[in-house]
Amino acid sequence: MAAPNRIRLRKLWFTIHKWLGIGLAILVVPISLSGAALVWHDWLDETVNPQRHAVSGAASLPPSAYAEAARRALIPGERILSIALPGGHGPVTVTAARPGQTGARRPVRTLLWLDPANARVLDRAGSNEGAVRMLHVLHGSLMVPGVGRQIVGWVGVAMLISSLTGLWLWWPVGGGLRRGLRWRRQGTTNANLHHLAGFWVALPLAMLSFTGVWISFPGIFGGASTPARAAPAQPPRPLAGTRLSPDAALAAARPYGTGPLVSIAWPTDRAPQWTIAFRRPGGNAEVKVDEGTGRASPPSPPRAEATARAMRRWHDGTGMGPVWQIVIFIGGILPALLAVSGIIMWLRTRKWRGDVAERRA
Repeated sequence: MAAPNRIRLRKLWFTIHKWLGIGLAILVVPISLSGAALVWHDWLDETVNPQRHAVSGAASLPPSAYAEAARRALIPGERILSIALPGGHGPVTVTAARPGQTGARRPVRTLLWLDPANARVLDRAGSNEGAVRMLHVLHGSLMVPGVGRQIVGWVGVAMLISSLTGLWLWWPVGGGLRRGLRWRRQGTTNANLHHLAGFWVALPLAMLSFTGVWISFPGIFGGASTPARAAPAQPPRPLAGTRLSPDAALAAARPYGTGPLVSIAWPTDRAPQWTIAFRRPGGNAEVKVDEGTGRASPPSPPRAEATARAMRRWHDGTGMGPVWQIVIFIGGILPALLAVSGIIMWLRTRKWRGDVAERRA
């Protein structure tokens, strides 16, 4: 590429990079910082809500004991949806459906945390309450109802473009990699910090941006040819009464599950069957138990991880190990730093150009 063309292209990338950073800084900062915090979701929840994790022992009671303790703590009309057992040291979590919610795309649930050793209720909250939940909503939709998820998706597109153009602009006009990694490429600490931090975070940020876009627009990446299904008039409701007890459903499913019990989901008006999940390599084994007959169906064999699930794990670090979690944590902190330092650079440049114009005048 001829030098004049390369300079013009560099100016174009610089203009795109600059105005993307300036225009979206106010959105990038909350999205990035909330995402960085959610990398440590479990630790954060335990720190903010220690009462939920004040357990006295391991799970040793039958599921019916947890169900009965939860029912005593629920208000009239609430029905148990599921019971989740801890994988290690932690509480039993009971999810219940609230009455009177019709037409809700994401209905609010009631969550109960129980001591696994004695079924004592440790805490109760709505599924839309709490600081950790607020971080999820902020990161996923900027707390904007309806179109918030799409806004976050388009911010992800802009961050992807910004990270790739920033990587192009980082490469020195004259010189190679070693010159690019030098600290004093610019005249201010802020500019040097922007260049060097931008280089190291460019590829992780591009990955986080791309996976975030995938999560925000599942219909596009999941297959545009799939016809859209109308939202149900109301969410599924657990049955008012069941013939089987959770203990009987577990006993029917046990021959098909050799691993530890993970969860029990109650039958609903749309699917009158119990779902008993057992831990196994390659994904949980879900055994269906018919509410009417009490017959269990063998679980499906383990399947390859879906692309959407892989994208979410890469994005939030679930099950990816501490090294990957640290990488995406830094990948969440540095974009906020780059947004602030980039605005400072822009303001200083404007001031410098104003001073030059004043002197010329």
